[in-house]
Amino acid sequence: MTDAYETLEMLIDGRWTSGTSGETRNVENPATEEVLGALPLASSADLDEALAASQRGFEVWRDTPALKRQKVMEDAARLLEERGDAIARDLTRDMGKPVGEAKLELGFAIDVLRWYGEEGKRMYGRIVPSRVPGLRQLVMKEPVGPCLAFVAWNFPATNVIRKVAGALGAGCSITIKPSEETPSTAIAIGRALMDAGLPAGVLNIVFGEPAEVSSHLMASPVAKKMSFTGSVEVGKHLQRLSADTLKRTTLELGGHAPVLVFADADIEGVAKTTAAGKFRNAGQVCISPSRFLVEEPARERFTEAFVKAAEAIKVGNGLEEGVGMGPLIAARRIDVMDGFVQDAVDKGARVVTGGQRIGNRGHYFAPTVIADATDDMRIMNEEPFGPLAPIAGFADREEAIERANRLPFGLAAYAFSKDAETIRALADGVESGMVGINSMMVSTAETPFGGINDSGYGSEGGIEGLEAFTRTRLIMEMMG
Repeated sequence: MTDAYETLEMLIDGRWTSGTSGETRNVENPATEEVLGALPLASSADLDEALAASQRGFEVWRDTPALKRQKVMEDAARLLEERGDAIARDLTRDMGKPVGEAKLELGFAIDVLRWYGEEGKRMYGRIVPSRVPGLRQLVMKEPVGPCLAFVAWNFPATNVIRKVAGALGAGCSITIKPSEETPSTAIAIGRALMDAGLPAGVLNIVFGEPAEVSSHLMASPVAKKMSFTGSVEVGKHLQRLSADTLKRTTLELGGHAPVLVFADADIEGVAKTTAAGKFRNAGQVCISPSRFLVEEPARERFTEAFVKAAEAIKVGNGLEEGVGMGPLIAARRIDVMDGFVQDAVDKGARVVTGGQRIGNRGHYFAPTVIADATDDMRIMNEEPFGPLAPIAGFADREEAIERANRLPFGLAAYAFSKDAETIRALADGVESGMVGINSMMVSTAETPFGGINDSGYGSEGGIEGLEAFTRTRLIMEMMG
């Protein structure tokens, strides 16, 4: 296995380039704090070139038959599979997750790329029966135009491919700014697509200071659609920027997913399953279970089983054998975790396990279980985005649903019960864009992924994700 790291470049108009600004930013490995490479940052001229290329690329890709578009996407998927070990290794070095998780993420991204390529061949319109003889009413689904995307660092493959594949499947071009902290995977995806025959300008990849890049790109009338994955605050800012040019937007924002565990569930099994979900990617997951509400008769038993699962996790460099959880993305996140823990303790919670940084090199924080959590604590109100699991009790189903719905977020929620009436009440009553009942699975290539309320709007995945990159036109044609 080679230790060579991805060459850090931008993709503009079909060319790999370091741009014209001369500015770079170091990319660091959060497990070791070593510098992996210098990432070039775009100038305003580079961004303008990407926008112009995106317009030209759209005109080519829009007129490319869907079958041929699908072949390019399929060929790129095969290249990603062939290069998968190296890409996954770089993904782990960028953001820290265990390499096994990185391979699973890349596999999911490949699945998404294939699915959108196939579904793009079924972007149907319809004929509406007319009330007037001789009049034909055609409803046309068309690619919306050049698109923009901005994505967070926590899933360098998934966050990128959901936007890129959705746009390409619909016949759109797209300019994307991945995270500067985790750039290698987006670059590898871009190389696979270009090597598979994607026309110049259809995909552009740029990097830079986030506020400057987004303001510049969003001000242009070239792009007709913007998709964003990230924080609520930034999502609202981008929505305001979109207003001046009336860009369509899809926003996948933060969450604070409740987990409702009823006493009739398999308590030990649920604890093991939800702990695996909680500490996946060190809790840096927008749909991570992050508020555990357990029916009182089962709370102590659930807590004990959850602690056992947390303490069994090996924390370390994601490239090492047997590691189950890697570091946080950066040193700044350690301070955030410390703040959540201290606030909880000050308000009466117990740290049953974890609660502190591990070591003094790399950004490691121990898997943490906080018992006796109450709703006045920050950890129960603000998305922790880290390996912290607060556990609280509830008395009955009505209280559980009320507390699950009390925050403005609505991305994901989970619930576990064997009672059919309870399951129906949870399906109807829990307000979230995605609800997993007796399952942690809420995301596949063929199903819609998205939130409600402060967690954003619109969907990625499924036919909804394809339609997000289309516009509808009506053609009224009088025959004869």
